[in-house]
Amino acid sequence: MNGIFLISLVFMGISWLVSRRLKSKFSEYSKIGLANGLSGAEIAQKMLNDNGIYDVKITHVEGQLTDHYNPENKTVNLSTDVFNGRSAAAAAVAAHECGHAVQHATAYAALRMRSAMVPAVSFASRTMGMLNMFLFMGGFYMISQGSSIGNILLIVLILANLAITAFSLITLPVEFDASNRALKWMETRNVVSQREHGMAKDALKWAAMTYVVGALAAIANLAYYAMMFLGRRDD
Repeated sequence: MNGIFLISLVFMGISWLVSRRLKSKFSEYSKIGLANGLSGAEIAQKMLNDNGIYDVKITHVEGQLTDHYNPENKTVNLSTDVFNGRSAAAAAVAAHECGHAVQHATAYAALRMRSAMVPAVSFASRTMGMLNMFLFMGGFYMISQGSSIGNILLIVLILANLAITAFSLITLPVEFDASNRALKWMETRNVVSQREHGMAKDALKWAAMTYVVGALAAIANLAYYAMMFLGRRDD
């Protein structure tokens, strides 16, 4: 079972590097003010208005890079640096989150599918949390010995990882599409200059990479348990 630990360590390292790069880019681009002087909150409101969306509220949340769109209460939640920020980084993040609001308003298929999967993924995540505790308490030994309980445990691990992997994969087009909508809107509405647009695009690229790494990690975990199960059947 050392393989799963190795996979976890490798992707934890990659995730840390990508996250560090994202924070570095956001910090760099946050120091460069927008020519139009608009704040992230003002840019978000402008993008919503330009897309005919008037029932979404823009709110302020604590933390760094904690920005998100909540489809349940229709709120674009912006962190302090983005809400008050007047930089290319703040513009990029604010417009990206509004991109999700536009997806919601236009019934974007991938977003609808992702939202429908939330209950199943939440259950799978809780199951994985309990299983991880059990694995460290002897579950790995049961699996390696091919016991009945071990086989059931392995199947549950595969199903839980399958749900998490599917969710991670469907998240990718949702995130990339939101960024594309944001960048296209900023360009066509002349919200940012060409230089600022390049910085916004770079910042969103690194934000998207965090989801790519997460999806690859989920695929690796699923493949590991699936190969273990198939190998057992061949014995």
